Amino acid sequence: MRILHTSDWHLGHTLHDLPRDHEHQVFLDWLLGVLEERQVDALLVAGDVFDTANPSAAAQAMWYRFVAQARRRCPSLDVVVIGGNHDSADRLDAPQPLLVHGFDVHVVGGLPRGAGRAVEVERLVVPLRDSSGEVAAWVCAVPFLRPADLRAPDGDLAAGVRAVYDEVLAAARARRQPGQALVAMGHCYMVKGELSEVSERKILGGNQHALPLDIFPDDLAYVALGHLHKPQRVGRDSVRYSGSPLPLSMGERDYRHQVCLVEISGAEMASVESLAVPRAVDLLRVPRTGALPPDELLAELKKLPRRTRTGSGAALAEQVVSQMLDQLKPDEVFANCYRRSYLDAPPDDLVAAFHELLDAVHQEKNP
Repeated sequence: MRILHTSDWHLGHTLHDLPRDHEHQVFLDWLLGVLEERQVDALLVAGDVFDTANPSAAAQAMWYRFVAQARRRCPSLDVVVIGGNHDSADRLDAPQPLLVHGFDVHVVGGLPRGAGRAVEVERLVVPLRDSSGEVAAWVCAVPFLRPADLRAPDGDLAAGVRAVYDEVLAAARARRQPGQALVAMGHCYMVKGELSEVSERKILGGNQHALPLDIFPDDLAYVALGHLHKPQRVGRDSVRYSGSPLPLSMGERDYRHQVCLVEISGAEMASVESLAVPRAVDLLRVPRTGALPPDELLAELKKLPRRTRTGSGAALAEQVVSQMLDQLKPDEVFANCYRRSYLDAPPDDLVAAFHELLDAVHQEKNP
C-alpha cells in the first residue's frame, strides 16, 4: 500500500503580517493531484493543521474544502489526522462525528480519556486499507501530548509519553493479523531533531524532555512525525519528519519542503520517496548572507523585479465627478476601481466572480 505523510500545514499562517492563503491553496491543490496521480491509499497528517488554536474562518474553510475534494477525487482514500501543539484539540475533535460518518476521515485532536482517566485506545488505533479494500496496516494515531495528558512519574514527561505509546501499540498489535503493518504517528520533539529556532518551540518542557528513539520499537514499519519543519530522518529511515510544506520563517527559506510517499509491503516499509512541494512564492533576503553598505544594499534592491501598476493613480471620485453617488451602479464602481490601477477593463472571470458576490449580497437583503 501507499501512504503519504505530511504535517505542519499551519493554515492561516502569516509572515511579517502577510497572509499565506494563496501559497497554502497552491499546496493543497498540488497535494490533491499527488493523491490522485500516485494512487495513494492513506493520507497521514501529523499535526499542526492550523497555525493557531483559534483559526480564521478562511483557514477553516480551506481545511474542510480540502477534505471534501479529497473524498470526491479519491473515494477509497483513508485519511488520519492528529492534533499538534498549535491546534486546539477541542476544535479539531468537534466535527469528528460528521467527518467519520460523512467523509470517513479520522481526526484525533487530543488524547481521549474515558472513565477513570483510561485512554480510549479504540479511537487511536485506525485500520488502513490497500487498493483492494483489505486492511493492510494499523496506525497508532497519537496526537500532541500535553503535560496534563500524561501520568508522569516524578515529573518525567518522556516516561509518560512512553506509557501512552506502549498502551496504544499493545492495542494495535492485538488487532493486527499476520502480514499487516504497524504504523505510528506523533507530534513531538525527538532527541537529535534539528529545529528551526524562529518558528518552532521545544515542546514538552524543553530539550530535557526530547523523546528517545526507542519509544518507537523496531516492529513499526513507519513512524510519521510532525512538529519539526525541516524534513529529516531520526535514527533510521522509517522514522521521519516530513517537514512543513511552506517555509514558515525566513530561516526556513532554503529547506527542501516536501511530503513523504511511503510504500508498505506486507509488514515492512519497502521504500520512502521525498516529493518536493512546488513553491508558489519565493522568499528573498537581500543580501542573502552578511551585511552590505547602504549604497550597495540599495543597488541590490534595485535589481529585484518590481510590481508595476499601469493606472493613473487618481482617486475614484476624480474619475466620476459628473455623476452623483446614488447614480453609480455597482458594476461601474467595480470597473472604475480596476481601471484606476490597471488602465484596462477587468477580465471576464473577475467580473463573473464580482457578480456572484453581488448576487449573494442581494439574496441576504431580500431573502
